[in-house]
Amino acid sequence: MPDMRLLIIEDDRDAANYLVKAFRESGHSADHAADGLAGYERACEGDYDVLIVDRMLPRMDGLTVIGGLRQQKIDTPVLILSALGQVDDRVKGLRAGGDDYLAKPYAFSELLARVEVLARRRGSSSGETTHYRVGDLELDRLAHKLTRAGKEIVLQPREFRLLEYLMKHAGQVVTRTMLLENVWDYHFDPQTNVIDVHISRLRSKIDKGFDVPLLHTIRGAGYMVRDGSR
Repeated sequence: MPDMRLLIIEDDRDAANYLVKAFRESGHSADHAADGLAGYERACEGDYDVLIVDRMLPRMDGLTVIGGLRQQKIDTPVLILSALGQVDDRVKGLRAGGDDYLAKPYAFSELLARVEVLARRRGSSSGETTHYRVGDLELDRLAHKLTRAGKEIVLQPREFRLLEYLMKHAGQVVTRTMLLENVWDYHFDPQTNVIDVHISRLRSKIDKGFDVPLLHTIRGAGYMVRDGSR
């Protein structure tokens, strides 16, 4: 399954830390919001593949969060994770706009499988582009496959996500701030060279050995993927 970007809205700090760690170890990106209102705001602002929402939350309960998102026409799939596991509870959650419901306690393997199903379902039905091409470079996000001139190139999960974002904005300057927020989930500049390191690795993989470079540094502005042959 390609790298997913997840938002966990959970007020139990230990439970949230466990989920964030488990998802990251599975190769995915996971953000955490500790209350309903913060989760609602992040879900409105962020581009997430799936939301994992606890029902009983401070400041705004889980069903209100989901209902508010649906009113705002935000159709990000939602898995409700709750200690309330009776039939009536599940029905209320689904009618509020949830896409799936898993009662606590649960096995992480089942949670991961359910989240993957929701992400695949969204990718196949939302009309979102899943295939990008710049020159002879082709990226298939569903198959998690990259080729250039027909030759497959193996990328690490973070490199793949970085290139996907750059190709999604092909021909446009992508700033360091945009990359930090959308690829590393940093909403501040941590004074790190992580972007430079990954750009260098990515350039060596997609440009080295080819006549036409596709990944360009725009001095003082950011980075751009473009077909330099035109």
